[in-house]
Amino acid sequence: MHIGLLSDTHGYLDDRILAHLEDVDEIWHAGDIGNIEVTDELAKLHPVRGVYGNIDGGVMRRVFPKHNRFTVEGVDVWITHIGGRPGRYNRDIYAQLMARPPKLFICGHSHITLVEMDKKINCLHMNPGAAGRSGFHVMRTLLKFRIDAGKIHDLRVVELGPRAIESTEER
Repeated sequence: MHIGLLSDTHGYLDDRILAHLEDVDEIWHAGDIGNIEVTDELAKLHPVRGVYGNIDGGVMRRVFPKHNRFTVEGVDVWITHIGGRPGRYNRDIYAQLMARPPKLFICGHSHITLVEMDKKINCLHMNPGAAGRSGFHVMRTLLKFRIDAGKIHDLRVVELGPRAIESTEER
């Protein structure tokens, strides 16, 4: 399965994002979506899995859970918006994460792209950075990777362009 992973769109979606997600099987969003129109547009391309983030209001919280845990191709996946990072996990999820770590832990919120293996709990941590224009990040990013028969591979970071540059193809 080919996955497109993004976070922190904050209601912003342009043709660059959509073009990079055309060839995936599913789109995963790690929160701070911004509005339902973002996920509606993404769902026109492929199935969307996601979580709500701290800026997401009532509609988003009714459509998406705070935590989304599921298995794909033999990989236990946990997505949440505010999860922290290896060695500095969010204290609200720390005990549960240590007691039953997934194989792949995904979060957003920091606007910092990070992929790191947590050897302590044998868990791959991914944060796709921010695909939107709101925030302090310099480069808008998303991640693409594949999951096959319990293995995560072919990971790449996609740079979508500087945060400050507006697209003429905005949605």
